[in-house]
Amino acid sequence: MTQIHKVPFSAGAEWLLGGFRILRRAPLSLGLLGLIWGGLSALASATGQVWLSLIVAVLGPVLFGGIIYAAREVDQGRAALPMHLLQGPREGKLPRLLAMLLPQIAALVLLVLLLLVLIGSDQLQQVAQIFQQMQTNPDPELASALPAARLLLWMLLAVLVGIVAGFFTFVAIPEVMFTQRGAFDAMAISFRACLRNLAALVVMIVLMFIAVLAISIAINIVVMLLGWVIGPQPALFVGQLLTMAVLMPVMAGTIYFAWRQLLGDAPAVPVVNEGFEA
Repeated sequence: MTQIHKVPFSAGAEWLLGGFRILRRAPLSLGLLGLIWGGLSALASATGQVWLSLIVAVLGPVLFGGIIYAAREVDQGRAALPMHLLQGPREGKLPRLLAMLLPQIAALVLLVLLLLVLIGSDQLQQVAQIFQQMQTNPDPELASALPAARLLLWMLLAVLVGIVAGFFTFVAIPEVMFTQRGAFDAMAISFRACLRNLAALVVMIVLMFIAVLAISIAINIVVMLLGWVIGPQPALFVGQLLTMAVLMPVMAGTIYFAWRQLLGDAPAVPVVNEGFEA
């Protein structure tokens, strides 16, 4: 039975720093993997093909598992290669990685049901019509007709449901990539590991939000400068690729180091205050 380590809240910062450290060690090779993923996403958006967007979304756990695998390769002194993006299917783990979509699908179904319960089907149609009108006529009186309190409650519930769904896959993808564990066992272990280390997870989420915000601001500045040279639309395309090239390796490295400390082969960090234990 896998031992779930208890780590201090500061471990959340260590995971994120580890993600940046991994990218700094191999910025070109890891950035290329994020760039390939970003290129597929941009192609799906540019063509407007729903089926292509669906394929890219379904392949999300597979591609992310590949970048996590590449992060471990870099951490162990080897090179990250484009073929690592398909490392999961190459090892026969495609069904287990695709199963990582189930918590997100369940969360989506739950959010739709909550929306129907809180707003109602009839009023939901009216809300959709108001939003359509506000796109062409941003009249404050239109906004006053919205059920703001119930919409706000639904958005808060959406955040909570999304976080809980993320618990099931947080370290489940590296667990599947680096062990022979089944998908559902890996998700159950991931959920328990998150509950046991909520403090570290909160620290990581807060710092990740700040890091994403800082990276987004820096890339937006680059996009503005490029817009004067190559035009706004090509600049936005380049910005999207740059964002994926930076964020995907950092996030993959962060989750890789979290897996190492919580479940994997790294020694657990001594806990200073057991009062955080769930």
